[in-house]
Order: sequence, then C-alpha cells, then structure tokens
Amino acid sequence: MIVVLGEVGGVEEYDIVSGIKSGEIRKSVVAWCIGTCGDYFTTEVQFGHAGSNANSKLETASAKNTALRQVGAHVPDSFDDLGKTIRKVYEELVEMGEIVPEPEMPPPQVPIDFKWAQELGLVRKQTSFISGICDERGEELLYAGVPMSEVIRENLGVGGVISLLWFQRRMPDFAYKFIELCLIVTADHGPAVSGAHNTIVTARAGKDLVSSLTSGLLTIGDRFGGALDESARQFSTAYNNGKTPLEFVNEMRNSHKYIQGIGHRVKSLNNPDMRVSALADFAKANFPATPQFDYARQVEKITTSKKPNLILNVDGCIANLFVDLLYQSGSFSAEEARDLIDIGCLNALFVAGRSLGFIGHYLDQKRLKQGLYRHPWDDIAYMTPNNL
Repeated sequence: MIVVLGEVGGVEEYDIVSGIKSGEIRKSVVAWCIGTCGDYFTTEVQFGHAGSNANSKLETASAKNTALRQVGAHVPDSFDDLGKTIRKVYEELVEMGEIVPEPEMPPPQVPIDFKWAQELGLVRKQTSFISGICDERGEELLYAGVPMSEVIRENLGVGGVISLLWFQRRMPDFAYKFIELCLIVTADHGPAVSGAHNTIVTARAGKDLVSSLTSGLLTIGDRFGGALDESARQFSTAYNNGKTPLEFVNEMRNSHKYIQGIGHRVKSLNNPDMRVSALADFAKANFPATPQFDYARQVEKITTSKKPNLILNVDGCIANLFVDLLYQSGSFSAEEARDLIDIGCLNALFVAGRSLGFIGHYLDQKRLKQGLYRHPWDDIAYMTPNNL
C-alpha cells in the first residue's frame, strides 16, 4: 500500500499514473493532491513557502487527482476524507490477506532532555552541597526563606538572624532578645582567660586578625567556655528521666564525673556572677516556664552546701535556660529540641559571643602597638632533672 500526498504544480504525480498503467506499480495507491481550491481563483495563485503554482491545466491539483482516480488509485472527494480512505483501503487489504498486521513495536525510549526536565522540576543536578539556610540566587537574599528586606523592616535584629540561620525558623521576640543577651554576657571575661590570652599573644606576634581570632577560639572546650552542650545534655537527661537533684548529684559523684555548668574559679555564693543574675531575671520575666533551670537551681543548692564556689555558672545558666527556650517557646517539637542539643547549637552561642571579645582584644593590642610577648622567667617553675 502506497500513500501519496501531492500538490499543485509540476508533473511528477503523472509518473505514478504511468507506473500504475504499465503495471510497474502493483500496490494499492491512496492519493490526494492539495491545492484544489486554486480552481476558484481567477488569477494565478502561489501556494505554500515554495510558491507552488500551476503553469498549465495539466499541473492543477484537480487534474492530477482526476488522472490518478482514472487509473485506479483511491482518491477521496476532499482532503478531509483522506484519512478515512486510507483506513478503508488498509482494512480491505487486511481482509483480503494482502497485508498481514504485525504487533507494533514500541518506540525506543528517548531519555528526556536534562535541561527541559530540570525546568519542569522533574530532576536536579547532582550537587556537592545542600544548603537549607540561605539563598542568594534571586532578586533578594533570603535567610531561611525570609527576604532580607523583611528581616530589616521587622527589626528582627541579630537574635532573629541567628534564629533563621541556625534554627531555620522564626521564634518569639523574647527568644531573639534572650539570644542577644547571651551574646552580650559571653562577649568577654577579661584578658586573663585562656582564649583572650592566646588572642593577645598571637596579635603581639604580628599575626593577622583571623589567625589571632582562631588562636583564641581553639582554646574553647570543656574546661573553657565549651561546657554548654554537655551541661545541657547532663541536666536534660537527669530531669527527663525523673531523677531528683540529689540523685543526679550523687550519680555524677559516684561516676567520678564533673557536673558541667557547675563551679567557678572566682565567683561564689558570696560573690555572685551578675551575668547569671541578668539571664535568670530575664528568663523569669519573659519565658513561659523554666522547669529545667529551676531543676538546675536545686542542684546548685546541693553543690554549694559542700563548697560555696560550686555555683551554677554562666555556661550552666545559658545551657539550662536555652533548653527551656527550646522546649517551652512553642517553636520546636521535643524531638527537634533534642536534636539541636545534640548537634552543638549551645556551644555555638559561646563561640559567637566570645568572638566579639577576642576581636576586641586583637584590635586593642594593635591600637596600643604592643610588641612581641615573652613570658617572664620568674613566672615559670623550671623543674628539669639534674645530672642526667
């Protein structure tokens, strides 16, 4: 079976007519030449982008259709009937056994174009990083989906920015203020502590800001400023497991473990840490509830009965109040709160706050034009072995 779609102009279709007459073409032919509407124009008309036109009567579409029909080709009455004619002839040939239908092979699966699929949101390019806190690709920088202009317009402050970048959500206003208060009270604690001391020594050695800051930050750990996470875990575990404060203290003593967040080298019951007082006063005035902080205060009563300097220090205060913030603010589920404690968000508060002070010590040393520091001999106990 042959299907032919001819057009007005030219005489090639007559080769098919000759082939049918001579028997050279033995298959059934379904044909239609388009352009029959040209018969209704009184002047020559060009058809299509190729500019087809009939230069003689013989080249008109109607003449070609008539010639094809006369030699036995199946020519419909109009183009609209072409599809019906093709089906009719095909079904007759199938019935006669001249065409034996075979199962149609499925077309090969052509992979979807990657760029097109990406635009449709069906796929994404494999990436080296996943970021869930910030997006700079659009017209405006987004912090956890919040436009920068909105952050500024709503005066979310540094606490609000930390809430978005660290916790990927908005929190109540009192939470923003508490975060900022934590940064204030942890910003510095004088030049004698290990972090500030390292920063000063490095600055006086002529190193740059980043090197000096890093030198100070690397001293942060369980013994200096890095006790917040472990303090939160210890107190949370005891409180959530229903241990009394006395049971918790005895358990830690029997395990020969320090209670993180308890004890201070300088401050005591008789010389209270005003930073702790400020944090506690704010929380009592603004938090919905402070059950874990209250529990920590009960622990403090037991420890200070043994030694007056075993107070709830600023690390322990921030740690327990922040746990209360996570559980009581309504912004997090219990599981989310536990996850945040486990991944180290509390130590991050101390690192962020104390970085402000370390930078201050660096700038102070540069402003004072302090030279290279060398530790005095009389402050070192030399205990080298003699007569080896």
